[in-house]
Amino acid sequence: MSRFAKVEQGPPIEVFALNQQFAADTSPNKVSLGVGAYRTNEGQPWVLPVVREAEKILAADEKLNKEYLPVLGLDTFSSAATQMLLGADSPALKENRAFGVQCLSGTGCLRVGAEFLARTVGYKTFYVSIPTWENHKLVFTNAGFNDIKEYRYWSSESRGLDLKGFLEDLNKAPENSVIILHSCAHNPTGCDPTQEQWAQIADVMEKRKLFPFFDSAYQGFASGDLEKDAWTVRYFVSRGFELLCAQSFAKNFGLYNERVGNLTFVTKTTDVIPKVKSQVTLLVRGMYSNPPSHGARIVAHVLSDPKLFEQWKGCIRTMATRIIEMRKALRAALEKLNTPGDWSHITAQIGMFSYTGLTEKQSLHMVEKHHIYMLKSGRISMCGVTPGNVDYVAKAIYETVTNCHQTLGNKL
Repeated sequence: MSRFAKVEQGPPIEVFALNQQFAADTSPNKVSLGVGAYRTNEGQPWVLPVVREAEKILAADEKLNKEYLPVLGLDTFSSAATQMLLGADSPALKENRAFGVQCLSGTGCLRVGAEFLARTVGYKTFYVSIPTWENHKLVFTNAGFNDIKEYRYWSSESRGLDLKGFLEDLNKAPENSVIILHSCAHNPTGCDPTQEQWAQIADVMEKRKLFPFFDSAYQGFASGDLEKDAWTVRYFVSRGFELLCAQSFAKNFGLYNERVGNLTFVTKTTDVIPKVKSQVTLLVRGMYSNPPSHGARIVAHVLSDPKLFEQWKGCIRTMATRIIEMRKALRAALEKLNTPGDWSHITAQIGMFSYTGLTEKQSLHMVEKHHIYMLKSGRISMCGVTPGNVDYVAKAIYETVTNCHQTLGNKL
């Protein structure tokens, strides 16, 4: 008998299982709305032209080698990424109270940050929004947190933010709870608080002595504006919060498989930073020793070269604009068909995903009858909607809402 005979079958990861189903589907009408990756109007992956250009420059640089990076990563990358997040005029940067650590994309940043907070600082309770990115709970529990709690976020009735529930749950949170916050383009709902609502959230967190851990996966990608998408984190810094922020460069640079991330630390004083870095160094050393260089060098080169930086900002505007246009097109198509329900939330939401309001039963119907692959929660990736399939997607939603009466979830 195998030593591993007692190992139980783990549950499939929904988004990857959905991808496999889509690949095996022979229908000419199939549409992939599950995966969180940018697609062109033709439905194809896009390598940003600025990334191609940077790669050529780096490949021609004979001075670069394949030596190990430091444990905390490429300093030119983490410094540039931290400045991009906090802004060049950030008081935390001017006072040397902030620094970055290169990690393995956004997920790696979350894991390193969570391990630091749980194992080094001793925090045990973390809160996630209802709903949130499905990997948040797994990452934090695997990192050592043993008390999982949730705060209300999405209102199925209004298809918007449940601010009252959000604030009530934060007010009940134990002191030193870690609150995972989406800095912009909330995943999966695409629904963000307003600046005034963020101020109310910060008030409660300050009063209750809660610790903010931001997940920033879409800076620039969400609205096309780097400054606008960083407002929330910068606001919390201006309020004097100590915080962590996990930055991913998968979406805004299209570097999905390069695993490029930066974990930003903001502290109240400079004297704690050497100690914090020493402990993070030990955590990283015990996990993966040090990070890869290629993607980090691309980002560092683009962010430090004025011409390439402007070119990159054009790329993120292109991606953000296309998604915004597809939101408008999908809403218009649904309304033209007189699809039951109010579909204004499609354009009110922002970023890669839309929380459609379809129930689990209806979402499965979309897959089985129409070959439109989406998550059971009703979340769709707007990147998968194109000028060529938007009418088909709208007609499928119309048929589903009309004929597949829900037994769960939201009222349409």
